[in-house]
Amino acid sequence: MNPILQQEYNNYFEMFRTSGWKQFIEDMQEALDGYAIEDIKDGEHLALVKGERRMLKQVLQFQWAIEMNYELLEEESVNDQTL
Repeated sequence: MNPILQQEYNNYFEMFRTSGWKQFIEDMQEALDGYAIEDIKDGEHLALVKGERRMLKQVLQFQWAIEMNYELLEEESVNDQTL
């Protein structure tokens, strides 16, 4: 892995360890959990809620996605070195 990409991942991992990140994720989870189907007024509101929930789920999965991608890159790097 090149040094610039490694630094980008290091920056993410450092951010994930902060209390601010943990608080942000907790707030996003609370927002996602706060949706109730009985509060949906009509089809337009449903579309809006679906979009909001999709974005919240992407945010909540961001750390996992970064970690999985990093592991994949690490495995590829190790495999390239053994060839």
